[in-house]
Amino acid sequence: MSAILMAAGGRRLTYLRMSVTDRCNLRCRYCMPPEGVPKLSHEDILTYEELLRLARLGSGLGLRKLRLTGGEPLVRRGLLDFIKSLGEAGLFQELCLTTNGLMLPEMAADLKAAGIKGLNISLDSLDPALYAEMVGRPGRAGEELARRAWAGFQAALAAGFSTKINCVPIRGVNDGQVTALARLALEYPVDVRFIEHMPIGRGDLWRRGAYLPTEELLAVVARDMGPLEALPPGDPSAPARLYRARGALGAIGFISPLSGHFCGHCNRLRLTADGKLKPCLLTDQEIDLRGPLRAGAGDEDLRALFLVAAGHKPVSHLEARAEGAAPGYGREMSRIGG
Repeated sequence: MSAILMAAGGRRLTYLRMSVTDRCNLRCRYCMPPEGVPKLSHEDILTYEELLRLARLGSGLGLRKLRLTGGEPLVRRGLLDFIKSLGEAGLFQELCLTTNGLMLPEMAADLKAAGIKGLNISLDSLDPALYAEMVGRPGRAGEELARRAWAGFQAALAAGFSTKINCVPIRGVNDGQVTALARLALEYPVDVRFIEHMPIGRGDLWRRGAYLPTEELLAVVARDMGPLEALPPGDPSAPARLYRARGALGAIGFISPLSGHFCGHCNRLRLTADGKLKPCLLTDQEIDLRGPLRAGAGDEDLRALFLVAAGHKPVSHLEARAEGAAPGYGREMSRIGG
């Protein structure tokens, strides 16, 4: 039997988040500064052929789920053909994609036909004016983007995707939207998930006073919707704690990277668009795959680098922070892969 990816604590790593681009058509305030970030050149970004090779190697090492991310993955040309190649190769049991939803009205049906099974849609406000502010596009044009994001959500449902909505609540900004977003789970068969704001990227993208812990968010939702039933975890490695309100078609989830550390059962690796394999989101540590890949490394050499990344995966937040995480460290989220 070939080697498999194992991390400290006996964790088997089965999930790869693969960023296909650092570019995005929004400037979400927790993801990048208003002026954006320097864009990678086309030569710096892995080609689809290189991504497919790494996907094959990862699959051979036991990775079973692949999520395509960005930036905004749908802005990269040729993505549908790449997804079809992944599907035809039969490498993964689950093929998913994270998007802001703006391009879903035109692309949802094609993504479904290409082989994507699940979509995570970032949606931080249902109020068009606030949405425009959140995504760094204030004014009428930004409000039109809010309507497109909603249309994208509807297109995902119409295409039959397993759909999740992701929201990052920030105190004093969009915390008043939490109950409106949570109520989507009453009407639609979706998971609405609230993700604690993390200190990633430039220091001014995160303020301690703006951070909302899960327990506070849970109390806000319960006051509005009544008692919430805790659901058993379908996947013990999944970071979200799920709840269901009475009569709801969907579930409400809370992801607590700061207040409820889940490092000990995290089963994922992240591949950046420029070919760096990250064992953990909250450290600067990266294993370069692009350099060896383009220098002619054989499959065994590249597999060994996957195993190195797995060996560096931290088992706790204390260990992750010892590796170099701090507010203002390293890459912005858009340059890692959301």
